Amino acid sequence: MGGMSSQEITVYEAVGGQDAFRRLVAGFYARVAEDPLLRPLYPDEDLSGAQERLTMFLAQYWGGPRAYSDRRGHPRLRMRHAPFAIGPAERDAWLACMRAALDDLELSDDLDGLLWTYLARSAEMMRNRD
Repeated sequence: MGGMSSQEITVYEAVGGQDAFRRLVAGFYARVAEDPLLRPLYPDEDLSGAQERLTMFLAQYWGGPRAYSDRRGHPRLRMRHAPFAIGPAERDAWLACMRAALDDLELSDDLDGLLWTYLARSAEMMRNRD
């Protein structure tokens, strides 16, 4: 192992910590705000609440602070998304916005692939319409 510490770094640390997740989610919601299919799915006029929740969730999921659970309890993602009609078109629009935001981070292929695989799988899990 050479001079490497035996402690693995988290994906959270590897991508750049809280700042990276803030940038990812800000880029995502900047695109959602302009998307005619997605924007109506967000009932709040201001997207900052949704942006804060997604930032906290992703940061926690990837090894960062537990702010999401501390404030909101168990994620229960499918239940929280159930009131919204999410079909293939909405999933694909969500993924297009997220793909562009992830591209903005210019992560290594390994880290990008890791996050993208998770995001794509999650987007499909949230689909509740055919």
